[in-house]
Amino acid sequence: MKEKHIVSKVVLTKLAKSRLPLAAFVVILLAFLLAVALPVVAHHSETFPPVFNVPNGWQPEGIAMGHGSSFYVGSLLHGGVYGGDLRTGEGQVVVPPQEGRIAVGLAVDVRSNFIFVAGGGPLLGPIPGSAYVYDAQTGVQLAEYPLDGVFINDVVITRDAAYFTDSGRPVLYKVPLGPRGELPDPSAVQEIPLGDGFDFDPDLFVNANGIEATPNGRWLILANTGFESLYKVDPMTGEAFKIDLGGDDVPDVDGLVLAGKTLYVVQNFTNQIGIVSLDPSLTSGVLSDEPITSDEFRVPTTAAKFGSTIYAVNARFGDFTPGEPSPDLEFTVVGVPAR
Repeated sequence: MKEKHIVSKVVLTKLAKSRLPLAAFVVILLAFLLAVALPVVAHHSETFPPVFNVPNGWQPEGIAMGHGSSFYVGSLLHGGVYGGDLRTGEGQVVVPPQEGRIAVGLAVDVRSNFIFVAGGGPLLGPIPGSAYVYDAQTGVQLAEYPLDGVFINDVVITRDAAYFTDSGRPVLYKVPLGPRGELPDPSAVQEIPLGDGFDFDPDLFVNANGIEATPNGRWLILANTGFESLYKVDPMTGEAFKIDLGGDDVPDVDGLVLAGKTLYVVQNFTNQIGIVSLDPSLTSGVLSDEPITSDEFRVPTTAAKFGSTIYAVNARFGDFTPGEPSPDLEFTVVGVPAR
């Protein structure tokens, strides 16, 4: 590295003493500085660990990215939230465990640095069907929104609202947000019935699951685990349209990640992340026959994207009894290249 700095100094000195026109000098200088900087950036990105642990026994389900390279993982056991840095994979408990709560999906509003948590519900026992909001820096609870839900499963944040799915009811819950992410009073929460285009069976354990939104918030995309399907939903009316995948299904569909017109579909027990190329209208898509796989996947449930990497959290369903402590069981987050 010392030799590189010496070479850089020599080259810059020669450029400065040259008689090049100012415009040409600036172009050459910028090209040189970029060439020097790129290897440093590439080297830095390679230091991010591809696999790292959350606390033993944590029983994670949801993962979300926050400011910079920060990440947050919730717990199905006690509703706590663990936070860390992708650069090291290390972290600490941000929201402490709380009796009678679980944390399923979660999302971070980077405007306010608030963590929104889907709090499950009575489908898994005496748990309120509520949503919670915490300060990502202090872990202090800022709000609780009773949603009368059966199982509040996942959440996505747009510029004007947070939307929660319910696996046991064909509805969405909308928590309106202010311009800077200000939180409303619980009385402002809206229940939006999903239209007839959304398949629903009350006898299924999980209907609506993962949720994503287009950047402008005009459309939502929902995963339906029980029907192995994806839906485009109007958040204003709840009208739903099944996305045509050319006859393909997405078994074990769970969390979603939308990047442009590419939808990454986490398929938990299938141990893979499917890739759907959506058309501009979001009404149809092509499911790749080459999903993202990893030997490190242990029933991944949700994922989040950082740069060119998708980070999936391993829930390890089947390796423990839900609601019961598993203090010696290891849980990991796995980073895989997006494509």
